[in-house]
Amino acid sequence: MSDVVFNRASLSAAELPDYAGISLADISLMTSDALVAEAFDVLMASDAIGFDTESKPTFLKDEISTGPHLIQLATEEQAYLFPVSRSHASDALKVILESPRLLKVGFGLGNDRSALKSRLGIDLHNVLDLGEVLRGKGHRGTVGAKVAVAHFFGERFQKSKKTGTSNWASPRLTERQQLYAANDAHVALRIYRAWACTPEGRGQIPVT
Repeated sequence: MSDVVFNRASLSAAELPDYAGISLADISLMTSDALVAEAFDVLMASDAIGFDTESKPTFLKDEISTGPHLIQLATEEQAYLFPVSRSHASDALKVILESPRLLKVGFGLGNDRSALKSRLGIDLHNVLDLGEVLRGKGHRGTVGAKVAVAHFFGERFQKSKKTGTSNWASPRLTERQQLYAANDAHVALRIYRAWACTPEGRGQIPVT
């Protein structure tokens, strides 16, 4: 693809309106077989979905993460949160994430492949890491969701560090946690759609 130039300094310093994001009313927490079945049908009917995971943070030296503890999937209209501890969702997640037809898009997915394989026996297929493709050839590092939102939408995507490092293994996720997690997946899909309409993104989708 051609380079997409992101001036991180100017975007960070710009006075931008806040990114509204998805609302709590459009977030579904998978707490029953019926909800999982409904989400499965919607997600598998899509051509692309937003994807991310959350893990309970580790604080001790040499402590090994037991994550992911939450898997987030999103369409344009709805975000679905799958707590890994709920076994009724495991079969559906495996089919969705291993589907060679359904494109999963997200940011910073480098560790997700190995973590999902080792913990859940899931082999990710057809995944696009936007952080890699948006940086452009010859550039180091990756582009994060904050910079991408500023670039494509002219808005400020705020993320709470406190929420991001909260206990994602908790059986009762707070509304703040649900919004944080859902927006990570939902915003990735929105950015993918915007990028796919540009000359750089149109018809050039490297997936793994």
